[in-house]
Amino acid sequence: MFESFGFEETTAKEASVLLAALIGLAFGVLAQRTRFCFRRSLVGEDRRQALGIWLTALALAVIGTQAAVAAGWINFDAHRFMASDVPLLAIAVGGLLFGAGMVLTRGCISRLTVLTGGGNLRAALVVLVFAVVAHATLKGVLAPLRVALGSVTVNMGENVSLAALPGGALLWAGVIAVAALAYALRSGNRPGQLAMAALIGLLVPAAWVGTGFILLDEFDPIAMESLSFTSPSADTLFWTIASSSIPAGFGTGLLGGVFVGALIASLFAREFRWQSFDAPRQTGRYLTGAAMMGVGGVLAGGCTLGAGLSGVPTLSVAAIEAIVMIALGGLAMQALLNRSSAADGAASTTRQAQPAE
Repeated sequence: MFESFGFEETTAKEASVLLAALIGLAFGVLAQRTRFCFRRSLVGEDRRQALGIWLTALALAVIGTQAAVAAGWINFDAHRFMASDVPLLAIAVGGLLFGAGMVLTRGCISRLTVLTGGGNLRAALVVLVFAVVAHATLKGVLAPLRVALGSVTVNMGENVSLAALPGGALLWAGVIAVAALAYALRSGNRPGQLAMAALIGLLVPAAWVGTGFILLDEFDPIAMESLSFTSPSADTLFWTIASSSIPAGFGTGLLGGVFVGALIASLFAREFRWQSFDAPRQTGRYLTGAAMMGVGGVLAGGCTLGAGLSGVPTLSVAAIEAIVMIALGGLAMQALLNRSSAADGAASTTRQAQPAE
């Protein structure tokens, strides 16, 4: 479709950077105002409300994405989520690592990117280390680990999608959306918060349709992408240090937009403040979590947004496995931390303050 616009000096890839920046800007603003975070929905003190926000976004992402598929604007037949050989082991290990890492850093990578825009230097360091380790896992010294785990696959044939189950895509999309909304409406959130969460969810199909339909150029095709932070973080890091030879892509525009959007929202709300580490032990915990998320995000095929909010709406079994394993990894790590805190509490009645993430 893109070639019909008649642009002579702008390519589809260049246009995708602008599209991603606009989508990222909207996500940054909305995520900052709603404190959108998958970790909070699992183990946060306000997890009921946080899960309601996350599930509202998921419901609208599912509805919008499958509506676009039904309209014939996009399809995922050739997408990596629908590969018949599913690396179940890599997804399981990666999901567990990512989930454990996001608990150690007190935020999934999308939340930490938003916090960076609000002046949180802890989050900024985690984002940087995450990008370095993700790039090393994709193309560097950790790539052999990725290849080894990824070689253990199961051929699922046509059963790579819930659409292959009785009832088809619309039925299962409806089941997910209705169940998510049913919980969200009972989560105790204000209507305004749920409305912003719904807008976050609609950014997912907007990106799918934007890159897979509006910017579709038969002569110079680009990848169909949506909200994600693992590969975009690695790509942005590479572009930052080699921009004269590596052009910006969708991921670079997305991360830049998220940062600017979060910065604007935090300034307007007067919530921008510089924050840093309190102790070496805390620094070590955050760096460990960042590295675990970097490896885990690549192995799992995405983060809580790439595999979760954007992946689940495709009805991909691999994406569903990834978000389930991320949740299990997060819950397991939180249980370990609670046990450690209980042991420390027996020796001291002084409770250490936790950073507000």
